[in-house]
Amino acid sequence: MSQPTLNRFFSLHFLLPIIITVLVITHLILLHEKGSSNPSNSLTIMDKIKFNPLFLVKDTIPLIIIAIMIITIISLTPNILGDVENFNVANPLVAPIHIQPE
Repeated sequence: MSQPTLNRFFSLHFLLPIIITVLVITHLILLHEKGSSNPSNSLTIMDKIKFNPLFLVKDTIPLIIIAIMIITIISLTPNILGDVENFNVANPLVAPIHIQPE
């Protein structure tokens, strides 16, 4: 790959999460202001479900639990998901087996 291609991939991987985050926040703001639709598709305000703070709490509790579990795993056993090759002593005279000459 050439340098312009790498720059484009880097830009894509950097900007795409920001764009998605902005879209999600915009969606939540509009949902909070307008309310959700209802199954009967009536357009009256009385039939719509309001975006209650309880919905936000209900949706963020699993996120918080998963974040706590990941932080616990990373804090207590940081090498559990690591590669075994990282524990070998480096030898400058011997190339690793997975590296093949062209």
